[in-house]
Amino acid sequence: MPRFLQLALDLFEAAVPAAQPAQPAPPAAAAAPASATGEPAETLDSVLEPERFGHPRANRQAVLGDTRVAFELRRARRRNIGFMVGPEGLTVTAPKWVPLYEIDAAVRSKAGWIVRKLGEARERAGRIEAARIVWRDGAAFPFLGEQVIVVLDPSHGFHEAGARLNTDGQALPGVPRLTLHVGLPHHATPEQVRDAVQAWLMRQATRLFTERLDHFAPLLGVHWRKLSLSNAGTRWGTAHSDGTIRLNWRLIHFRLPVIDYVVAHELSHLRVMDHSPRFWDTVRTVVPDYAQLRGQLKDEALPPW
Repeated sequence: MPRFLQLALDLFEAAVPAAQPAQPAPPAAAAAPASATGEPAETLDSVLEPERFGHPRANRQAVLGDTRVAFELRRARRRNIGFMVGPEGLTVTAPKWVPLYEIDAAVRSKAGWIVRKLGEARERAGRIEAARIVWRDGAAFPFLGEQVIVVLDPSHGFHEAGARLNTDGQALPGVPRLTLHVGLPHHATPEQVRDAVQAWLMRQATRLFTERLDHFAPLLGVHWRKLSLSNAGTRWGTAHSDGTIRLNWRLIHFRLPVIDYVVAHELSHLRVMDHSPRFWDTVRTVVPDYAQLRGQLKDEALPPW
């Protein structure tokens, strides 16, 4: 081997450190002792547990059993600590003078309720997402508690503007018997299909809500003056002392008894403008099973628009 090549190889081998014998792995770290304040230290499992529930504006967290909850803490002028579980997660509102350790203790004391409500909210969000509609020919949406199939029918002559509901009394079991024929071409965009269906639903809502208001107002001994449709995210209806009633147009997705409950609820406010026992007694006179219908209104997962 030429001398200069042998020299280069000798230098390379000298730069490589000799292999070292394998060393035994260090023993696992012992569990951290309790803190100096006397509070028990977090276990390794709880430290490694990923957050199961997290608020997008979380600024504090708590370990409740085997569940880690990141929540939003708000300070406000109030007399006690309040808890609210919504679609985003847990929000805790506390007076400005309450120290953090008392807030944490209050959260732990409500652990069972918080975890249960967060689980229910997550399950509901999943059902709502599963109900999301892809707006196209063949899409299905709820109308008065029944599924309706969208049929894009550009050649049909419509007596109603934009769409017409067809009822098939011979439909097979399990197959929706209602089809909504929409005057749009088959290459219509999802937004065009959605807007056409929404316009039709809002027309049906105006017609039906007016009929139900006229039905219940005499029974309750009240007079309503004006109906307007709303698209509120958290309210199904409101009533004003001047006789104006606002109802969420998306109520048209529900069965008629549920709609009747909301209509009677708002009309009852024209007699009792609060939610006192006298108010619920008023609702009960025309909708005896209002509590069950109210539960259905809360539990039903409607498609997001």
